[in-house]
Amino acid sequence: MSSTIVVTRSDDRVVVRLDRPEVRNAINERMVDELHAVCAELEAEPRILILIGAGGVFASGADIAELRDRGAAEALRGINTMLFIRIAELPMPVIAAIDGYALGGGAELAYAADFRVGTPRLKIGNPETSLGIVAPAGALWRLRELVGEPLAKEILLAGRVLGADEALAVRLVTRLSEPADLLAAAHALADEIASKDPLATRYTKALMSTPRGRHPVDDLDAQAVLFESTEKRRRMTEFLERRKK
Repeated sequence: MSSTIVVTRSDDRVVVRLDRPEVRNAINERMVDELHAVCAELEAEPRILILIGAGGVFASGADIAELRDRGAAEALRGINTMLFIRIAELPMPVIAAIDGYALGGGAELAYAADFRVGTPRLKIGNPETSLGIVAPAGALWRLRELVGEPLAKEILLAGRVLGADEALAVRLVTRLSEPADLLAAAHALADEIASKDPLATRYTKALMSTPRGRHPVDDLDAQAVLFESTEKRRRMTEFLERRKK
């Protein structure tokens, strides 16, 4: 059986292309399993993750052919939900590069990323209620945090699909580029992230999702570790030397 994703690795990042163009990259259980394997790799060796779709589509949603036959037991397994939580909790930032449709589970995969970049033909939304289901894999809680409750309700309850300009205006995507330049735009953002101290980046990402009651104690514990790091001293020394010039 052929793989549903194509993985390209380098020292500081991994690019995963969703590769089921014949069904607009619909997310089936095999793709979920293969993405779990990528997560395991990135948990063991933290790197930036870029997610992109093949064929001018990010992901049209979960695979309806599979969803139609799933029952209560499968729903309670949270097949997509558990994967997207794992992706959101990866140590290093995740970038979703969105061309064309990101609907349903495809949108929820994008919401799990730390950054979303897109193209002018981007369409993102959650039509789950039109199919007789809810959007349990992140949209019901992440979308409100990302765009605010009024717009989240339009998307989730009224089925509003955002175009590129609307998504950019509400900062659901951080930048737009032409389709041919989308991966380059994602790499440019990854370059910006990679230029920072990876350990400081990892702590910052983790602390941003820390419950409020654990601040500032967890923040200061992390800072204590970073204050003793050789990378902190090197970077600060270089900064001071540049300022002298």
